[in-house]
Amino acid sequence: MPVSTVSIPVGQWFVSPEGTRWWFDSGSFALDFAYTGRVGEEPGLEQLHAPDDLTAWLGERFPVAVSPARSRDLFDAISLRDAIGRMAVAASRGAEPRAVDLDLVNLYAATPDIPPALAGGSRQAGRSVHAVGQALSTIARDAVDLFDASNAGRIRECSGSDCAFVYLDTSRAASRRWCSMQRCGNRAKVRAHRARKAVQPAA
Repeated sequence: MPVSTVSIPVGQWFVSPEGTRWWFDSGSFALDFAYTGRVGEEPGLEQLHAPDDLTAWLGERFPVAVSPARSRDLFDAISLRDAIGRMAVAASRGAEPRAVDLDLVNLYAATPDIPPALAGGSRQAGRSVHAVGQALSTIARDAVDLFDASNAGRIRECSGSDCAFVYLDTSRAASRRWCSMQRCGNRAKVRAHRARKAVQPAA
């Protein structure tokens, strides 16, 4: 079953325009990062206004310390993020990604990432605090896995008529339809229930 290969918890909370809080499991760490901004036609809430926002986002997700982000890091992060978002939308529609976006993801993926490590040893191997660039490389490498041919057909747009969220379907049967059962899945159930009641004959 194709899955995100980065051993970092995937998913994040969003708040709808009407104030409802809902959980979005994108299926991919790279897609989570893409959704710190706007992806495709879905109105996005920009989360990375300043370097400190990037520092906080990375700090909440990586199990190791990442150095504080600078203005240049924020520029790089948004460039990578937007490329991943555009590629995800293209994949969900069966379209080819832009060469410039492929090149950008490949460029970051080719740089040193945050290496995996086993806890409990007596010696510190490598750096105790990692650079933002290493975190971006880790995200880019997850994007390489996300857009691998093994995930063909599993990068999808939500089936909600008024929703454009894109996710990686990691279900065994590849049967996921909604960005979230709390959001679009529930809306679909309500609409189906109302439609059934509307056609029921009067007693």
